[in-house]
Amino acid sequence: MFGMGLGEIFIIVVIAILFLGPDKLPSTMVDIAKFFRSVKSTVNSARATIEEEMRFSEMKQDALNYKKELTDASSELERLTNVTEIGSELNAVKSELDFNAIPAAPAAPKEPEVVTFTPKSKEIKPKEESL
Repeated sequence: MFGMGLGEIFIIVVIAILFLGPDKLPSTMVDIAKFFRSVKSTVNSARATIEEEMRFSEMKQDALNYKKELTDASSELERLTNVTEIGSELNAVKSELDFNAIPAAPAAPKEPEVVTFTPKSKEIKPKEESL
């Protein structure tokens, strides 16, 4: 207890009996126990408050991360739906393509191609009988 050995505690008890006397010693021990209980409850309360603050800080960090993701997504959506930028890109594509030039039709073949098929004769073979 508090890094004290049995001999040290015994010496403290003997000194307390000598100074306080047998009349005040029991009430003093009760007061000391109440003091230690209040200190313990204060420490537990402080620990609970610190743990709650740590949870709040984690939730705050998560909320900031979500906010950043939403901001990035909205800026990306705005960039993709920006009409003036799309119009300028279309104008650039139009300038690359020449709509006035009509592509030349493929040249017609000089002589039509004639395809003929020669039928193959079907030979019917007799079935072999199996034993």
